[in-house]
Amino acid sequence: MSAPVLSVRGLITEFETREGSVRAVNNVSFDLAPGEVLGLVGESGSGKTITGFSIMGLVEEPGVIRGGEVLLNDENVLALPEPKLRALRGDRIAMIFQDPMMTLNPVLRIDTQMIETILAHRKLSKAEAREMATEALALVGIPSPAERLRAYPHELSGGMRQRVVIAIALMLEPDLIIADEPTTALDVTIQSQILFEMQKLMASRQTAMIWITHDLTVVAGLAQKVAVMYAGKIVEYGLVDDLLDRPAHPYTQGLMQSIPSNTSRGNRLTQIPGMTPSLLKLPKGCAFAPRCAYASEACKVAPEETAIGETRRVRCHHALGGVS
Repeated sequence: MSAPVLSVRGLITEFETREGSVRAVNNVSFDLAPGEVLGLVGESGSGKTITGFSIMGLVEEPGVIRGGEVLLNDENVLALPEPKLRALRGDRIAMIFQDPMMTLNPVLRIDTQMIETILAHRKLSKAEAREMATEALALVGIPSPAERLRAYPHELSGGMRQRVVIAIALMLEPDLIIADEPTTALDVTIQSQILFEMQKLMASRQTAMIWITHDLTVVAGLAQKVAVMYAGKIVEYGLVDDLLDRPAHPYTQGLMQSIPSNTSRGNRLTQIPGMTPSLLKLPKGCAFAPRCAYASEACKVAPEETAIGETRRVRCHHALGGVS
């Protein structure tokens, strides 16, 4: 086994509000090897995106990282001063946002933005940087890349803009990419093309990636590992085939059953009852208990994480499949 490129240990991120402290990321831990893709899955408000922002060191007030370590090649990112952290972002660690316009400046041409990014991290001439940017666009399947470099973001389609953002994230060959639902707003055809290209690039360059999503069907075809989050905690973690074929946590099972393709034609779509709880008013014990068909008196006490074999963990008193 390769040494992990990323080790997250006991990560805790809180937000101070008028109503009280909100723990959006609660004791999250996982490892990621070179070339490996981790699917970070859960409903809106489960803490997926804040986990990604915390790893990048992008949490802003009123948010604060209260504890834990984020080790990138054994270097604790959270302990770095801001100048070193800025140098790290875009070079050794990069993030792809759901909306490409969060990355692209609408008033600057694509070449300006890509070349400036390269020159900020590499000692190259402008001509060398332009050549590097052109190659990056070609790598993600953009036709006539030299011509596209001269375009403004608004002159490109949504799928093309997202490919540009992916090219920017990949061109400096980072150790880690965090992708926050980057294909959600795209049509299915474009989405499948981008997923296929991303998978090839991760494998060929041995770049590790965290793919943040609510869509388990995307994770099934892209990731090697899955971490299922609920109310700020990872409630189940393991290899993608094991976890999706035999979900151990009732919440994971509920997510699987709510996929349309898993429902027989003519039957109502299965859904998890209730709503994601407010992080300000979490129930005592297991946060999922009010929505869980297996809830019992034992669930009034928060479950500890339990190992299932060597590669899987679950946080539940009534883990499915006879695990206790």
